[in-house]
Amino acid sequence: MNYMNFAPFYDDLTQNVHYSERAGRLDYLIKKHIRTDTDGKLLLDLACGSGSLSEALAKLGYDVIGVDNSPEMLNQAMMKKMQSNLPIQYLCQDMRELDMFGTIDVTVCMLDSLNHLNTLEDIQKVFDRVSLFAQPGGLFIFDMNTLYKHHEILKDQIFLYDTDEVFCVWENRLKNDTVEMQLTFFENSEQDACYYRTDEFITETAYPTQEIIQALKNAGLELLEVWDADQNLDTPEVLSPISEQTQRILFVARKPL
Repeated sequence: MNYMNFAPFYDDLTQNVHYSERAGRLDYLIKKHIRTDTDGKLLLDLACGSGSLSEALAKLGYDVIGVDNSPEMLNQAMMKKMQSNLPIQYLCQDMRELDMFGTIDVTVCMLDSLNHLNTLEDIQKVFDRVSLFAQPGGLFIFDMNTLYKHHEILKDQIFLYDTDEVFCVWENRLKNDTVEMQLTFFENSEQDACYYRTDEFITETAYPTQEIIQALKNAGLELLEVWDADQNLDTPEVLSPISEQTQRILFVARKPL
């Protein structure tokens, strides 16, 4: 999933994500659960995308390594880093083949990035790699879209976005538990007063919660908590339990000491 055409518009179309608030919640959960012998500050932002969450976590004092499989998204992240001058290290890797230089205190994978993996086998590969490089007592915190969101919210919907940078038509088609997304971008060119079209095709697959929990156990990770990932973001310590209408679940897991 390279986001070749999506990358230049990603930040413009995701201004409602609340990265600072999500980073604050992660910081709260990390301080609550971290059990490593180190200071707990070495953090891997898996599927870091354009680096907005990496930047927010670095501002909170974490030593951040951002990993993503898209060179185009990492290019956006590097441009942010040049402006902020934050000491973030970015690596281009497939999360299924994660390869770190040493052990990591905390790994986060946010904003349903894991849903881009279309098989449970691929999910297991990622969990195994995260566990391999996790410091004993270290954390793995991630979120995933639910079956409810795919079948009741995203199913066969069309969304329109109109910004100063681009006009975007986002079309969804549900096949089983997978949402196939076609994003069509119309970018305004000031040079010749024309609109130029590009397209991006993305898939996301939802999985039963128990299958994700079992995959964590298979990787030698213990589940600590599950929460609704999108509620009360302005109050990090106020977490809402999941319900049948939860659209994105936040999982908190730890590698045993």
